[in-house]
Amino acid sequence: MRTALLQSSGHPGSVVENLKVLDEAAGRAAAAGAALLAAPEMFLTGYAIGADIGRLAQPADGGWADAVAAISSRHGLAIVYGYPERAGERVFNSAQLVAADGARLANHRKTHLFGGFEREHFTPGDQPVVQAELNGLTVGLLICYEVEFPENVRAHALAGTDLLVVPTALMHPFQFVAESLLPTRAFESQMYVAYANRVGPEGEFEFVGLSTLAGPDGVARTRAGRGEQLVVADADPDFLAASRAANPYLSDRRPGLYGSLV
Repeated sequence: MRTALLQSSGHPGSVVENLKVLDEAAGRAAAAGAALLAAPEMFLTGYAIGADIGRLAQPADGGWADAVAAISSRHGLAIVYGYPERAGERVFNSAQLVAADGARLANHRKTHLFGGFEREHFTPGDQPVVQAELNGLTVGLLICYEVEFPENVRAHALAGTDLLVVPTALMHPFQFVAESLLPTRAFESQMYVAYANRVGPEGEFEFVGLSTLAGPDGVARTRAGRGEQLVVADADPDFLAASRAANPYLSDRRPGLYGSLV
C-alpha cells in the first residue's frame, strides 16, 4: 500500500488553514498513487498553542472529522491526522484514521504523554492497541513518544499490526529517534512503521522533520529532510510476510520467561 507522509507544521492555531494544507497534500498524495496519507501529531490545530488546545478541542465525530472525511472522499485515499479530542471535560491528544470513502475507522488517544507541556493539557488514554483493516493490511495507530516504548510496538505486533502509523511532533535534540530508533522498532517487531513529523520552530519547540517510513528489514523506504515535504513509499505485504518468515522474533518469543518485565 503506497503511503504518503505529510511533513508540515501547517498554521498553528488555524484549523481552517490546516485543513487547506491537508486537502492540498491529499491531492498530491493521490496523484502519486498513495492509498493512505499520514499527517503529524496535533496537525489540525498546531501543537504549541497552549490554552487554545482546550478551547479548540472537538469530539472525534465533530465537524473536523466531517471536514477530513470530505477530503478523503474527494481525493479517494485514507487519512490519519492528529488533533485534540474533547470528551466531556477531558482533552486527549488523539489520532484518527478515516477511510477513502470518509468512514471513521479508528481513533487512538495517546497513552504516554511527553513532558510537562502535554501533562498540563491532556488526559492520557488507556487503550494501547487501536487498529483497523485497510487495503488488506492491519493498520495500527500510535502517537510520537509512544513508539519510543518497545512494549507499545510489540503489543501492536502481537495483535497483528502490519503498518504502524505514528503522527509525531519530534523535537530537537531527539532526531536519533527518527534516524535510528524507528528502523529498529520496525525490524524487532517485524512491521512497517510510518512516522509523520512536524517541522521547524513552534513556540518553545524546534521540530526536526525527518519523517520516515521504515520496513521490517530495518531499512528506511523514505525519509524526509528538515523542511516542509511530502514523501511517499510502499508498504508491501508480500515483503512483510517473507521478512517475518526469515526473522521469526515473534514466533521465537518465550513469554513464560518475561514475567519480571511487568
